[in-house]
Amino acid sequence: MSGAGRIRVIGGNLRNSRLEVPDLPGLRPTAERVRETLFNWLQPVVGGARCLDVFAGTGALGIEALSRGAASVTFVEREPRLATALKANLARLKADGHVVTDDASRWLGGGGKPFDVVFLDPPFALDAWNAVAGLLEQGGWLAPSAWIYVESPRGATLALPGSWLPHRQGHAGEVAYALYRRAPGDPLS
Repeated sequence: MSGAGRIRVIGGNLRNSRLEVPDLPGLRPTAERVRETLFNWLQPVVGGARCLDVFAGTGALGIEALSRGAASVTFVEREPRLATALKANLARLKADGHVVTDDASRWLGGGGKPFDVVFLDPPFALDAWNAVAGLLEQGGWLAPSAWIYVESPRGATLALPGSWLPHRQGHAGEVAYALYRRAPGDPLS
């Protein structure tokens, strides 16, 4: 499926702004209806949050978070054309986000500061959910009570960390989406 064209920011101070989307094979921007649902769920926590958009693609999830008051968003995208388009969209919208052009697994292999909200929506063909979830959990990338959004093919069996507790979930066509809340670890263990 090709994602060429434009997609719309659906809420916040950038509402109705259009994001230019390159024509690349396998690009699958998160549907408007799904983004609206997700950000209704995240409304109480996204303001002031440090967010990470892993496998950013168009950056629609991270830009939506910035539009709704996130303190910062780091976008990780390995495809140079997508990273360039994302930087151009951020500049045009005067939205302050940091774009990293690198493979998500390689980038997450280094240490980092914890994020409050993480968007995990890899290309379906990569089957990267479990490996990247492990890197997020073990690499210090998640705040103690972080929120993690996961988008996957409907019917996929994911082996996510046990500390990720399901909060809400849904589906749209062949896409399943879920929001998890990371359970803080036991300080005595």
